[in-house]
Amino acid sequence: MNKKNTVILGIVLIALCLLIYLQIRAWKTFDWHMFWSRSEHIDWLYAFYGLVLTYFTYVLRAVRWRIFLKPVKNTTTARLIAPQFVGFAALALLGRAGEMIRPYIIAKKERLTFTSQVAVWGVERIFDMGAFAVLLALSFLSPDLRALPFYHGLRQAAFALIVLVGGLCVGAFLVRRRGERVAQFLHGLFVGFAPTFAHHLREKVRSFSAGLATIHDLGSALQLAGVSLLMWVLVAFDYYAVTHAYPGELRSLTLAHQVVLMGSTMVGSMLQLPAVGGGSQLAAISMLNSGFGIEKELAVSCGILLWAITFMSVIPMGLLLARREHVSVRAVAEAEEKEAALLK
Repeated sequence: MNKKNTVILGIVLIALCLLIYLQIRAWKTFDWHMFWSRSEHIDWLYAFYGLVLTYFTYVLRAVRWRIFLKPVKNTTTARLIAPQFVGFAALALLGRAGEMIRPYIIAKKERLTFTSQVAVWGVERIFDMGAFAVLLALSFLSPDLRALPFYHGLRQAAFALIVLVGGLCVGAFLVRRRGERVAQFLHGLFVGFAPTFAHHLREKVRSFSAGLATIHDLGSALQLAGVSLLMWVLVAFDYYAVTHAYPGELRSLTLAHQVVLMGSTMVGSMLQLPAVGGGSQLAAISMLNSGFGIEKELAVSCGILLWAITFMSVIPMGLLLARREHVSVRAVAEAEEKEAALLK
């Protein structure tokens, strides 16, 4: 781990400790007997449904990546399934330091450039945010959300997300169609006081523009949108299955509530520690307790189970497939870090 990653990890650790401290102060008391009592009544069949849905979303990610590669590489979904599992297992084990391992493995396996697959990863993020924004907008059709104390703030956040997705789409389109002009413009903007940075920025924009050749026709765009939307609908049902694994008040949460809960964990996941997570669990627990009024002991139990099913459950399969593919996660992480350094 380089110095920059160490500093970032330290900042994340401090932030998580602060959030945990504030959460404990807000509660003041926590009944561990109640926590274990609530956890004993989990319906593990529902939890298994959630696990199946989680694994199926990784298959859909492989389908989507294959569509992305159609203009440059004719490959199969089967070849891309293992990199999805291995990449997300690395993300769970290494934290954000493992984010780029997935595009790195695919680049090596399909004999493509790392930069081109980073571009695919960037477009994938846009489709993810767009699909989630659609689900969040549709969730406002449900009267269930209007009773939430933060309903108006939630609507503003949804509007901001839609604007952000639109801006990212416009930006990606401009870089794809006018990549050389954008690269030269940015170069001219910084060359006067940071010539080295301006040169590297120009080359990165050029490479990224070439890698954005992922959507070559309307049919592919519709397929990508459909797969992305289906995947996030399944994630919502995944959350539904896990929360409904508990008897009682959690079973009153509808699909609209699950979308809001998903959004909170997505925000919380920006503060993740390797192997232990942190941010997503705290976000889920806080939303369940403060947002939906679920008792704190039940919220903690459900937050931990959500983290285990939706985030950490990929590790066993990821490591198994890494062994089958003769991939060392640590070696790949080091190689990916070197490649990423060359792009800076």
